Amino acid sequence: MISVDAVGVEFSGTTLFSNITFNINEDDRIALMGKNGAGKSTLLKIMAGVNKPTHGKVSAPKDAIIAYLPQHLLTEDNCSVFEEASKAFSKILNMKMQIDELNKQLETRTDYESDEYSKIIEDVSELSEKYYSIEEVNFDAEVEKTLIGLGFLRTDFTRSTSEFSGGWRMRIELAKILLQKPDLILLDEPTNHLDIESVQWLEEFLKTNAKAVIVISHDKAFVDNLTNRTIELTMGRIYDYKTNYSHYLQLRKERREQQQKHFDDQQKEIADITAFIERFKGTYSKTLQVQSRVKMLEKMELVQVDEVDTSSLNLKFPPAPRSGNYPVIVESMTKRYGEHVVFQEATLTIARGEKVAFVGKNGEGKSTLVKAIMGEIDFEGKLQRGHNSMVGYFAQNQASLLDTDLTVFETIDQVAEGDIRTKIKDILGAFMFGGDTIDKKVKVLSGGERTRLAMIKLLLQPVNLLILDEPTNHLDLKTKDVLKDALKAFDGTLILVSHDRDFLDGLASKVFEFGNKRIKEHFEDINGFLRNKKIENLREIERSKK
Repeated sequence: MISVDAVGVEFSGTTLFSNITFNINEDDRIALMGKNGAGKSTLLKIMAGVNKPTHGKVSAPKDAIIAYLPQHLLTEDNCSVFEEASKAFSKILNMKMQIDELNKQLETRTDYESDEYSKIIEDVSELSEKYYSIEEVNFDAEVEKTLIGLGFLRTDFTRSTSEFSGGWRMRIELAKILLQKPDLILLDEPTNHLDIESVQWLEEFLKTNAKAVIVISHDKAFVDNLTNRTIELTMGRIYDYKTNYSHYLQLRKERREQQQKHFDDQQKEIADITAFIERFKGTYSKTLQVQSRVKMLEKMELVQVDEVDTSSLNLKFPPAPRSGNYPVIVESMTKRYGEHVVFQEATLTIARGEKVAFVGKNGEGKSTLVKAIMGEIDFEGKLQRGHNSMVGYFAQNQASLLDTDLTVFETIDQVAEGDIRTKIKDILGAFMFGGDTIDKKVKVLSGGERTRLAMIKLLLQPVNLLILDEPTNHLDLKTKDVLKDALKAFDGTLILVSHDRDFLDGLASKVFEFGNKRIKEHFEDINGFLRNKKIENLREIERSKK
C-alpha cells in the first residue's frame, strides 16, 4: 500500500493545497480530477518523487516501483527504439552483471577466512535471492509486444529515436514504464499523442496488467473505461469517490446541492442571530442572551460551498457562406514519399454540411490527405475543392504560426468582427485566459496556451469547410465541451482528425478509416465504427488461430 500523508504545497505564501491524505491499494484505477491550476500535476510529481511537498510525505514499501509519465519529456537520442525500450529492464540486467562479477571474485580469491570474502558471499546471496525471485521473462518478446501494441512497426525497432516526433518518443517512454510492471503507474495526459487503436490497447493493458494507476486525462471515454475511483482536487482539498468519472459527476452535483442547502440554512441562522443581537444589545434584561449569541457566532464553523465553474459560454461560429454541393472530391489519389506508399487509389466524396472523422493509426495518411486538400503537397490522381470553398484549417502546428509579438487580446481583436468584439474577454475566459493573462505576449505562452489561442482565432472567422487536425490535445474537458457544442451548431462542412472518442461521439456522422494504404468509408458514427472494428479484429484473431 502507498500512502499520501498530510501533503501540502505553498508557493511564495500562497497555499495550493494542504493536508491531502489518501491511500492507494492494488487494483485501484484512480482518475485525478480538478480544474486547471488546482494542482493535479504538482501532486503527481510529488508522488513520483520529482518534487518535494512543503508539508507531509508520501510513503511506500522499500522495494515498490513508482513509474511516472509526465506531459512533456526531455529525452536523449543516442540509441534505437528497441534499445531505448529495453532500458526498462536495465536494473534486472545490471543485477545479473553484479552477480556474475561477484562470483568471478569468489573463484579467484583465496582469502576464505577474511571479512571481505564473507561480505562478498553475503552480497551474492542477497542479490541472487532478489534476482531469482523475479519471474523469468523473455525480455525481447515483451519489448516487441509492447512496442507493437503502442503502434510501432517492426521496421521502426532499429530506427534511431531521433527520427521520431515528440509524440512517438512519449510512446517509447510509456513502453518503458509498462515493461517495468510497476506497483503504481502515474500518467499525466497519456492519450494526447496516441491514435484511437493505441488508446484502446493502453486502456486494455492497464485494466488487465497494471497493479495500481493514477491518471490525469481530458479523454472522458478513456477515464470512464479505465477507472474505478475518482479523486477530485478542489479549493486546496480532496474528495474521494469509489466510482468512475461519469458517476462521480453525478455524486459531485448532489454534494454541491447539499452544501448549498447547508450554506443557505446557516446564512439564515446567522442573519436571525445578528438581528437579535442588534435589536437587544442595549437591553439590560437581554444582556446574557445577547452575549450567548455573540459567542455562538464566534464559535460557528462556516459552511463552504466548493467552487463551481459558472462561466458558461454559448460559442457560435459565424454563419457559413454557402459552398458548392461537394466541398471535397478525391478520385484515384496516390501519395508516396520515395518508395514509401502512404495510400493509393483513394476515392472519396464529402458533401456540403457533412461532419466526418478521419481515424486510423498514426502514419497511415490522415494528416497527409488534409495537407493535400489544403494544397500543401503534391500527389498523383485528382482532388477538387468545391465552388466557393472558404477553408478554416487547424493544423497540429497551428500554435507556431501565431504572431509572437501580439498580446493574447490583440491576437483575437484582429479577427473579431461585429457584436463578438464586445465578448472577447468572455471568449478568452472560456478558454482559460482570465485576468492579466490577456495582456501577455504570445511569445511567453506555453505550447498548450498557444494551441488554445489558435483555436479561438479560428472559431471567429467565417468559413464553410472546417478542417481540424487533433484539435483537443491541449484542451481540458470544459473547453472541449465548449468547442464541441460550437462544432455541433456549425452549419458548414467539417473534417475532424482526432483520436478522442468522446469528442467525436455525437459530432461525426461518418468515418473514413485510414490503414493498409487504403481509405475506407464507414456510414456510421464513431461508436458504430469501433463496435464493428472490434468484431472484425476478433474474426481476424479467430481466422489466424484456425
